[in-house]
Amino acid sequence: MLKELPGALLQQLQSVDGFDEAAFKAAHQEPAVTSVRLHPVKGGDMYGQNKAIPWCPSGRYLPQRPVFTTDPAYHAGAYYVQEASSMFLDHMFRQVVGNKTGLRVLDLCAAPGGKSTLVASLLDRDSLLVSNEVIRPRSSILEENMIRWGYSNTWVTSNDPRDFGKIPGYFDVIVADVPCSGSGLFRKDEKALDEWSIENVNLCSQRQQRILADVWPALKQDGILIYATCSYSPQEDEEILDWLADAYDATTIKVDLPEDWGVVAVTSKKREMQGYRFFPDKIQGEGFFIAAIQKKDVSNPLRYPRFKTANNKQLQQQASFLLQPQDYCFLQTDNYTIAINPKHEEDLQILQKTLYFRKAGIALGEGAGKDWLPAHNIALSIDAAKDLAHFEVNKEQALHYLKKEEMGVLPDGKGWYMVTYNGLGLGWLKALGNRANNYLPKNWRIRMEITDSDWA
Repeated sequence: MLKELPGALLQQLQSVDGFDEAAFKAAHQEPAVTSVRLHPVKGGDMYGQNKAIPWCPSGRYLPQRPVFTTDPAYHAGAYYVQEASSMFLDHMFRQVVGNKTGLRVLDLCAAPGGKSTLVASLLDRDSLLVSNEVIRPRSSILEENMIRWGYSNTWVTSNDPRDFGKIPGYFDVIVADVPCSGSGLFRKDEKALDEWSIENVNLCSQRQQRILADVWPALKQDGILIYATCSYSPQEDEEILDWLADAYDATTIKVDLPEDWGVVAVTSKKREMQGYRFFPDKIQGEGFFIAAIQKKDVSNPLRYPRFKTANNKQLQQQASFLLQPQDYCFLQTDNYTIAINPKHEEDLQILQKTLYFRKAGIALGEGAGKDWLPAHNIALSIDAAKDLAHFEVNKEQALHYLKKEEMGVLPDGKGWYMVTYNGLGLGWLKALGNRANNYLPKNWRIRMEITDSDWA
């Protein structure tokens, strides 16, 4: 049973639309909801019999929380484990952004990657998503999850929000799921309950204003800022919307909201800005707040400099066999060889002057004499060539591979093989006849002990 909820929080919420104290308290004695979101390419009909999340067509509720670590499909990026309420971003993005092409999108506080993988699934190939996380250890997790999701037009950076102010008017959309006091996560994380205080709420509100002020110049005129928190406190939600309206020329955009979803539309008291609040007694999910803000400030678009393409034709000849027959620009960076959409080369020219990159495009690997050492990213990429040599394994063999243990089976031939589970890429091995080398990156391996029942 959850500890008693903070009285100061309950007092704050008395004036909030949709708040029902008795129902709210009762909901917090129920377990947190488990949900996943399917990959649009890799997900297939997984969890097809499970209840769909109303505001996210690819979202599914699970009756209980399985051990995801022991599911090879999870490691292959067939789905992402994401809190159901936060998947409302899918509905909001479709409504306020629509099916525009060639967008430049920033997910500012992106780790561990739930909203970035969601947005990536909605964008066309010519659009570009920059997923950013300022905290370096968390940016490593973000990078891993974006590689697993497998899109070439998703780039990962690790920068302070103020760095994006140096590229004014660049982004069409900015998603800012900002650090908050975390009251919406009490059912999932009791530590958040122990750390909650009015002082922390006020501190978070100040930090949120600083983050938004830093990144606001990077948004184009008429661009969309999607602001979100997992906090119930008005200081971090409606009052932030009022602050934006006071500080800038900004308005909110309403979205269609079926009544039976249980999502509460709220209006800020001062400037009548529109937002959406999720209470666990009204929806099947956790506490959440989200709003879409349109920038009306006059903002000159960023000028793109002239540049000469750095496409490396030698690399193209060596590595193009790894990819499907589409247009790519093959580049040699300081650390690795990458392939990107040619339409994004000028973006890279601009952004790399300001931002610290962890991932851009698809890492391809490197030449090794007459051989090519393929990067792990290729095995997980939706752009991987269909005719690459595959080695299909069962669940037990896949888990041994993911633990970097002997699988007990070998391919018939020699050379490079993409290890697949139900057709989904997991990584690479190189068959040498009587043995094989496992090329799964060490930091990706499963470290937990797997029980007998988990192997089946």
